[in-house]
Amino acid sequence: MVRSTFSLAALLLGACAGGASTADTSAANGPAPAAGAAAAATTAAPTDGRALVRQMHGRYAGKWYRTLTFTQKTTFTGPEGQTREETWYEAGSIPGKLRIDVAPLDSMNAFMFVGDSAFVFRGGKRVNARADRNELMTLGFDVYGQSPDTTEAQLTGLGFDLGTISEGTWQGKPVWIVGAAAGDTTANQFWIEKDRLLFVRLLKKEQNPQGAVRLDVTFDRYEPLGQGWIAPLVLINVNGRPYMREEYSDMRADTPLDASLYDTRSYQKPGWVGAAN
Repeated sequence: MVRSTFSLAALLLGACAGGASTADTSAANGPAPAAGAAAAATTAAPTDGRALVRQMHGRYAGKWYRTLTFTQKTTFTGPEGQTREETWYEAGSIPGKLRIDVAPLDSMNAFMFVGDSAFVFRGGKRVNARADRNELMTLGFDVYGQSPDTTEAQLTGLGFDLGTISEGTWQGKPVWIVGAAAGDTTANQFWIEKDRLLFVRLLKKEQNPQGAVRLDVTFDRYEPLGQGWIAPLVLINVNGRPYMREEYSDMRADTPLDASLYDTRSYQKPGWVGAAN
């Protein structure tokens, strides 16, 4: 599968939003999830990545939200430090579907990930379709809403060694590291916070037309959303340099979404934008 570094960066459905953004944790979305300390204390240490995937799924099975919408401030940083901002409207359906509409909406520019494929629309016309599974959806969201067997197969296919697991620390909290031995930052790997069993970091080598690049993606500042969580800040570094920053606002769980929103053949207007307000 040929995968563009920047298609992965563009996808990011996981986390955002600095100080002013707050998650919708109203009664309609159910109570906020409890901190994971008590559950973690009674959970045996996973022997490998497969066991960890099963623990992640089991912790939130039947509780995690099934749809998610938010507005995203997207900031790109160029090689000379110049920045460019865009507004994106994102709608996810778990598992396996994410649509991103780029402002202004009347441009009818959008892209989406459905299953193992990505689709691009410009001016309301589909201009590209390719094989491209988004591991950030798998690790940050789908793992809680699909069978562990499915998640394991997807992660193995994406180049992660689920047979290797080690321990580390990230932002002062203990983490499980799948795919790499302790101290190895070169192997493809993902990091999971031990307490709440949430994805916090990905290190991965990708291939694009210019050659091999190294991705470092973090999901930061997790806060409750519905009966799950969302990390209101996503940072993407490419070859050690800032490339993309995502900040979410107006985050809502279990928003009703029309199935036609994920029509991969023809452009459909994102009716949820504005309707949720």
